[in-house]
Amino acid sequence: MPAFDLPANQLDALVVFVRSLNSPAAESSVPGDAAAGEQFFFARGRCASCHMVGGRGASIGPDLSNAGREMTVDEIRQALLAPGAQITPGYDLVTVTLRDGHTIRGFARQRSNFDLQLQDLEGRLHPLDHDQIAEVRDEKHSLMPPVTASPGELRDLIAFLSRLDGVKPGVPVAAEASPAMDFSGILQPRPGDWPTYDGTLSGHRYSALAQINTTNVKQLVVKWASPIPHFGLEVTPLVRDGIMYVAGPNQACALDARTGRQIWQYSRPRTPGLVGDASLGTNRGMAMLGDKVFMVTDNAHLIALNRTTGSLVWDAVMPDEPQHYGSTVAPLVVKDLVIAGVSGADWGIRGFLSAYKAATGERAWRFWTIPAKGDPGYNTWKGKDPEFGGGSTWLTGSYDPETDTLFWSTATPFPVSDDRYRGGDNLFTDCILALNPGTGKLKWHYQTTPHDVHAWDTTEPLALVDAPYRGIPRKLLLHADRNGFFYVLDRAEGQLLLATPFVHVTWASGIGADGRPQQRAPEDGVFCPVDEATNYNATAFSPVTRLYYVMALEKCGYVPPPGNWGAKKPPLPPERKYLRALDIETGKVVWENPQIGVTESKHWAGVLATAGGILFYGDPGGTFVAVDERDGKPLWHFPTNEVIKASPITYEVLGQQFVALAVGSNIISFGLQ
Repeated sequence: MPAFDLPANQLDALVVFVRSLNSPAAESSVPGDAAAGEQFFFARGRCASCHMVGGRGASIGPDLSNAGREMTVDEIRQALLAPGAQITPGYDLVTVTLRDGHTIRGFARQRSNFDLQLQDLEGRLHPLDHDQIAEVRDEKHSLMPPVTASPGELRDLIAFLSRLDGVKPGVPVAAEASPAMDFSGILQPRPGDWPTYDGTLSGHRYSALAQINTTNVKQLVVKWASPIPHFGLEVTPLVRDGIMYVAGPNQACALDARTGRQIWQYSRPRTPGLVGDASLGTNRGMAMLGDKVFMVTDNAHLIALNRTTGSLVWDAVMPDEPQHYGSTVAPLVVKDLVIAGVSGADWGIRGFLSAYKAATGERAWRFWTIPAKGDPGYNTWKGKDPEFGGGSTWLTGSYDPETDTLFWSTATPFPVSDDRYRGGDNLFTDCILALNPGTGKLKWHYQTTPHDVHAWDTTEPLALVDAPYRGIPRKLLLHADRNGFFYVLDRAEGQLLLATPFVHVTWASGIGADGRPQQRAPEDGVFCPVDEATNYNATAFSPVTRLYYVMALEKCGYVPPPGNWGAKKPPLPPERKYLRALDIETGKVVWENPQIGVTESKHWAGVLATAGGILFYGDPGGTFVAVDERDGKPLWHFPTNEVIKASPITYEVLGQQFVALAVGSNIISFGLQ
């Protein structure tokens, strides 16, 4: 090839042109008026009737928010002028005729010889089984017609699309609330859906589904398994309209809830330099509202994904300043807000809980669990200013619509074992908080362990129950705490009704009339419990048995009695976990199942109660178990041979009930033969 003898300005222009053929459009110099192109996109061009940009538009076709990074200028031009030349994977246009006579036209997002995941032309997903389908007719063209625009309008439209380089962290999107932004499906979910972390906002993990019951549970078999690339999942999946939504470390996916086949997947790189659970990739799940699902990232961002496409809609940065912040929590939706907390108390943070507008990602309020000087609770810190006082908020709360109250629990103070510079009760660590969900204002609080030095986070479930209590109808809050006490509160007023041990307790003789532990030093030095009496995994309450189900750990340690450091160390009782059923009026253990296996905290698994009379849980040895909720009698088990760190759910699709949970690096779903 001969050399080009061109003037410098022409040579520079040629270099720019050649480079633009292979470079992302966002890195190219593209002529045109991007503002005019944006107006054309959302108005006369009607592009937004199918495509979304920055949270605006429809999710029928691919999201174009990052088009400038994902496409070259030439690819954008070709997609506009000849859209059928190259079909985006997952957007093959098909017409499906069902055996019942109905016809659905849309995109084959995933398909196999046995099933089809179809997105209709209104953006709804339809998981279809081969037995439901009479015919699938492929349409060998694009749904999108070539753009009709003048040369100037086309130039401006390409300029606009070329500048789209993704959703920016911390920048609320200019989106209006979607017509599908309907809270009623979360507040009163259909029995077959599991649309929030605990299934319902009350947090008691009881399902009205009864197809799987005590008479047929032995017929449970594995229906499908779907891998999530992370070992030791702690996620609780969500299910709505036959689609399951699962989160992992900085990743999420939508699955066909009947087959486990993936429909879409979102991921972003893990964040280096984190500490604590966030650095391990822990993520406990998602929330949903309307056309969005929400999750936290390891570095404490709250993000919204489109529920149909999995594309990023907005990215809210929760902390305002760098500390040891991370996040592992499954968010909670209340009305039009998404509420999420942070982790990192073990390393020193100023804990908080924040709420964000679901439509835009704009922060609505923040409640600091570590008060600033002059704030209520600040005087409970004696000594140093609690600049990094802890108080993480990493476990999903509960919501009571009748009193319009949000309940959330908090973690330990920092440093937890060295209390030389933090005298006092250290509010609002180790607390149950009752907040106004619209403003974040505190209604009342209850501190389970004032001035904690044992790492007894209050981050265990808060189950809301309406039931007669000692003959009086009450709005109750049930909570089994790491400190060994089972609490029953009147959640309308924060009144303590019951506090009694559910494991062997020696560190306190009881809870006084003022609600505070009556601490003591055991004479023989046997201190119980050590580590934790229970943990974050789900508890459950059955309105049929009126029993509260919790996984408990009996574990004691030795602390030499004061003034007698040379005393002979007595033998310690053996460590063992138990599945226990508690009477909510007395706190007494009605029945228990000893759990053979390791007692390490990483082997905690939650429970699920159903109207079929069954309690499901994972045991320390990695076995998934079903027992009779009345007496704990084992009914069925399945050896997963993996560590179970998550809590099971149940859901229904087309009249069939499933039970699913995260096990190791898989989601496994069970159903009747």
